[in-house]
Amino acid sequence: MSTAVSISGLGKRYMIGAAQQRAQTLRDAITQVATRPIRRLRNLGSSTGNVSSIWALRDVSFDVDAGQVVGIIGRNGAGKSTLLKILTRITEPTKGRVEIYGRVGSLLEVGTGFHAELSGRENIYLNGAILGMTRAEIGRKFDDIVEFSEISEFLDTPVKRYSTGMYVRLAFAVAAHLEPEILLVDEVLSVGDVAFQRKCLGQMGAIAGSGRTVFLVSHNMGAVRGLCTRVVEIEGGQLVADGPPGEIVNKYIAKQLAGSGAVLDLPRPLGIPEELLITAVRVLDDEGHAVAPFHSNSPMFIEIDLEVASENEGYQVGFDLLFDGGLVLRTWHTDGPPDSWPSIKLGKSTLRCVIPAGLLNDGSYAVMPRACVYRRYWIHKGDESVWFDVVKDHLDSPFSWVTNPGALAVLLDWETVAGWASDDGSSPAGDAQTPPLTLPRPD
Repeated sequence: MSTAVSISGLGKRYMIGAAQQRAQTLRDAITQVATRPIRRLRNLGSSTGNVSSIWALRDVSFDVDAGQVVGIIGRNGAGKSTLLKILTRITEPTKGRVEIYGRVGSLLEVGTGFHAELSGRENIYLNGAILGMTRAEIGRKFDDIVEFSEISEFLDTPVKRYSTGMYVRLAFAVAAHLEPEILLVDEVLSVGDVAFQRKCLGQMGAIAGSGRTVFLVSHNMGAVRGLCTRVVEIEGGQLVADGPPGEIVNKYIAKQLAGSGAVLDLPRPLGIPEELLITAVRVLDDEGHAVAPFHSNSPMFIEIDLEVASENEGYQVGFDLLFDGGLVLRTWHTDGPPDSWPSIKLGKSTLRCVIPAGLLNDGSYAVMPRACVYRRYWIHKGDESVWFDVVKDHLDSPFSWVTNPGALAVLLDWETVAGWASDDGSSPAGDAQTPPLTLPRPD
């Protein structure tokens, strides 16, 4: 099988420290270069002149065969997005080498490669041209792109007027339909609504089965398991695991469970407006203890600590509940009627959500906190999770020692009703009823 991407000794170093003023003219640039040695001597030993470096990637090496679907997993800040930016030539590596055999398409951030002043129609052709497509090739795919994106009525509107969701729809539609040999996708699909996320995952599945090479960065372990043929894990900028999806994902989840417990303290993010911050997430039992495993016969409490610097009636705070890496449910503090919403006040506060007893099955779960301004933009997109184990002990049946599959183990009501057909062959509820499914008797 031919090689699509070859990565050898890849490293990327960023310099951090004293801010440098950008040159405004050619004269400024020449002056800065000429005086740089003098400035270094002046700053030697001073606190304001300290400059350090950080390696976002260090000595990463692996080859990807054509047609492989590679999942890239790891904690926030591990270096996953940096790797994709190097593959798309957005940034250059500090050391190492990347060889790419084929045309590359990417969806790394919302609206990557879009020109804000151009319309959706014009940006489709622009993106296609960037990917090396001819106008005829783009034209053959144009109707499919528009139909998938579901924004046909806004096609001739400048994309600067698009909402975030519209951006994502069009960006994904272009990246998925212009058929690059190598497709790079970062975790951006969470911005869309649930129906569109399912549609995108279905399209990703079709792409994965078409023989094209795909790199997928995602925190959705269910999607990684279902779509990928291989998974690599990056930690601290280094490649720490590479292998079959089930094996690598299971080890990754186990490591997260061992490291985080049932309390997650979130660092203060850089570059994000501090209007509302989620500072911590806790999973507690009915006695207020954050010690796993939790028992399904008692309620559990999810607490989210907030710091609010400015008021906004559009705030939504909630979380995704994950089971084995897949989504079980998403809940917001605004799900009920407006007069029942808990208030989000200025300063520090804590929101609490109750997971009732008798709901969860045996296994490992995660709480992924989220916050947004309703239908405008994300504040916390669910990049970190707190993992916990649950022991199922709320069912009294002697058969319940066998764990049924799935995330939930809800005790549903069962009863015996009258037989379907009477002696004359008619239905007890009338002939309008749908006839039952008749199963053959086992031999």
